[in-house]
Amino acid sequence: MGIQEPAVGNSWDGDIENGVLKEARLSDGQSSPPMMSTASPQQDQADVEKALVWKKDKRIVPLSAAIYFLCYLDRSNIGNAKILNQSTGNDLLTETGMTGHQFTIALMIFLVAYGLFEVPSNILLKKLRPSRWLAFLMFSWGAITVGLGGAQNYATVTAVRFILGVAEAGVFPGLVYYLTFWYRADERSVRVSFVLASATLAGAFGGAIAYGVGHGMNQVQGLSAWRWLFIIEGIPSCLSAVLVWFFLPDYPETANWLTAEERALAVRRLALEGSKGSDKSMTWQDAKATLTDWRLWGHYVVYFGISTPFSSLSLFTPSITAGLGYKDLEAQLMTVPPYAVAYVISILTAWSADRFNSRGLHSAALATVGACGFLASAVLPPDAYLPRYGCLIVAATGAFSCIPPLLGWLSSNIASTSAVGLAIALNIGLAGAPGQIAGVWIYKAVEAKNGYPTGHWVNAALLFMVSVGCGMLRVYYGWRNRKVIREAGGAVAESLRLFKY
Repeated sequence: MGIQEPAVGNSWDGDIENGVLKEARLSDGQSSPPMMSTASPQQDQADVEKALVWKKDKRIVPLSAAIYFLCYLDRSNIGNAKILNQSTGNDLLTETGMTGHQFTIALMIFLVAYGLFEVPSNILLKKLRPSRWLAFLMFSWGAITVGLGGAQNYATVTAVRFILGVAEAGVFPGLVYYLTFWYRADERSVRVSFVLASATLAGAFGGAIAYGVGHGMNQVQGLSAWRWLFIIEGIPSCLSAVLVWFFLPDYPETANWLTAEERALAVRRLALEGSKGSDKSMTWQDAKATLTDWRLWGHYVVYFGISTPFSSLSLFTPSITAGLGYKDLEAQLMTVPPYAVAYVISILTAWSADRFNSRGLHSAALATVGACGFLASAVLPPDAYLPRYGCLIVAATGAFSCIPPLLGWLSSNIASTSAVGLAIALNIGLAGAPGQIAGVWIYKAVEAKNGYPTGHWVNAALLFMVSVGCGMLRVYYGWRNRKVIREAGGAVAESLRLFKY
């Protein structure tokens, strides 16, 4: 309804509330013509909510991203240690007497522990408070990484990697679960992307740090550069755990840095589609309902498909670049561009997926892009170094960028607090860990001169599977939503609990 102009000569008795008309009093007591507010009540409310989300973002997203950045840095640096100063015999494999096969076993044992402890860790996160549990895990993996710098043989490396897997198992699923306490479904993918993209940032920085350490610290104090790499990258995690303990907020209901009105609004916004800090821990009925929901298993199969490329790139990018004509420290440096490009595209993809409520199609599109990158790498001649390096950038961008929308999609289609925690842990532990274990084996050292064709073919096939799986889930959710609306007798869609796309 429009605002009518007052008749000339009318007197004004006062302000009209709700921001429609405002009367301005002059200093001599006379009234000036009324001021019209261009903002509607709905727009005012939207601005208040936007300000609240931004206030949460400034406190939560940088800390969460920093946690996973350090986690991924300490997890993947073994790939850099493998080839660091290899030309002088000061690399990890030479000094510990490990074979290539034993190195692969050490990588795999980490992922075995990673898969086993995902679900228990997410349960403990809810019981013990996110800030306390994540800080404990952070200090643990930092100390373990420092200890890895003292490993002398294959047995020690393998045992320490298993313990590292236990400590890091709950970090990424825990952070994804943690974000459901703070953000609505249409806000999560881009936040998950900032967290996950910090892994690509860690990959880029990891290569640069390894280059610097390998160039300037080999044999300093009698220690090889790969040992310094573990020590230098483990200490920041231990120190940062203190900050996480004190500064990572647990739940909106208990956030004393929000005003009472902001806390009430934060809780109200998440009444229907967020996890609740006050909810009870998971019951057997909750677990049974989550375990027997077959559509969730569709998500798990898709996540298995993306986990193998993610894992193999995380661990073998230094080896892949070394097989593209780059040698020793130069190979470390050339791992930076693929991760840097993937970081930018991951953020843009996740923002677009939330903006257009189209997470499945965005993931399918990026998985197809990544598959084409791997496919081209597999068919190009081994000595086509520059084209294959470009394909590596395309493959990494597609593989990494399709993951945040997948996780946002899963979490937005689960109702209860306990079910979200279990489903995310199962998705990353039960599906992701086996996929990552497969990723350990597909890049075979004996195929280095041939350009690692097995790894590229396997990753291409799995990413095409991810694309098809996303398409099938999208069709199913569309059919279910139409059925719900039809059975509700044409009720307004916003009043129904519908699946997100």
